Amino acid sequence: MPRTLPYDESRVTSYTSTPPGTSDPTDSGRAGDRPLIDGPRWYRARIRSWGPLAGLVIPTIVGALSYASLEYSDASWSGAVGLVGGIIAAPGLLVVGAPFGDSSLYSLAITASGVLWLIVGLIASRQATRNPLATWADYWRHYLWLAGGIWVGAGIALGLATVSIGEALF
Repeated sequence: MPRTLPYDESRVTSYTSTPPGTSDPTDSGRAGDRPLIDGPRWYRARIRSWGPLAGLVIPTIVGALSYASLEYSDASWSGAVGLVGGIIAAPGLLVVGAPFGDSSLYSLAITASGVLWLIVGLIASRQATRNPLATWADYWRHYLWLAGGIWVGAGIALGLATVSIGEALF
């Protein structure tokens, strides 16, 4: 009676899906210690390396819009947008007394605020990547909680400045 196997037993020595003569799929010698591209380790490393720079995106956009509002618009609302947007983008401006302080210190305050946002981005990236399957959504969630605290504090400081001056800033 002839054999009815769908394969030739003399040629097939294993029941695995890997072709004969190839290395073990779990062999780490092929890839070394490099993480798999688009894998969890690679993605976590990506968030950790780009997270601090991503922390500068929102303040840069808001700062550019507030600067454009102050420089290129004569509308009555442009001062309020410029002041609030500037304080959101660079909370260090409050430390040097903006909008009434010495304007020569504004560049120092903006630089210090940039360092602040880099640190906030770094902290958010570290918090987000505590989860092994971290995503950018996790990063932005942590970032917005940290940034929201800074923005609320800056808003309170701006409100206290308005009360202490006794006149409306807007």
